Amino acid sequence: MMEFGEIIARIAVWVLPVLLAITLHEAAHGYVALLNGDDTAKRAGRVSANPLVHIDPFGTVLLPLILIVLTGFAFGYAKPVPVDFGRLRHPRRDMILVALAGPGANLVMAIIAAVLLPVAGGIGGGFGNWLLNMLHVMVFFNCLIAIFNMLPIPPLDGGRVMVGLLPYALAWRYAQLERFGLFIVVGGLFLLPMLTRQLGLDFDPGRTLLLVPSQWLYDGLLATIRMGL
Repeated sequence: MMEFGEIIARIAVWVLPVLLAITLHEAAHGYVALLNGDDTAKRAGRVSANPLVHIDPFGTVLLPLILIVLTGFAFGYAKPVPVDFGRLRHPRRDMILVALAGPGANLVMAIIAAVLLPVAGGIGGGFGNWLLNMLHVMVFFNCLIAIFNMLPIPPLDGGRVMVGLLPYALAWRYAQLERFGLFIVVGGLFLLPMLTRQLGLDFDPGRTLLLVPSQWLYDGLLATIRMGL
């Protein structure tokens, strides 16, 4: 486990990227739903950039802190934004747009952070070093959150997209997976790797489906920014 000073340093670097990534992700869902006819999120006060209205005490605060202390790495989630898909003007099409809005917001934040990296690199000093590290985390974490949410498992955004794209009969059946979605995600990404390690096997869907693609996207964004300078 890390020393106390290292934990504080990690928290200082991770807290803003995590907070922005998971709260603006949810706000984007609500905003796009509003544009397409459903004001449920707006009436709930969730179409807002204010992180306080999106914070889930466990998912936004406690879970990231626990992971930083134990692993030096953070993950988390905010309160889901309420969306009444039946109130959307074109429910199947607009459900896809609402679902894509969250990961889309994360990609925009990743791009903005990547663009700011050269600026931070020229500041220097303690603040410049913190800003540089924080922006690197912001790029990577937003890539991670975007890819995680696009996994085709209801109720993740990728699952919503699949439901919107499939023919009605298949879409209805696929949507029924939502009641098992949490167990599929937790079991497949976290419990299964632990079990296979006990059996002496190297099978880690989380690394294959999340960390490796996130690193590719992170590297690609940074390379693109460098080419544009």
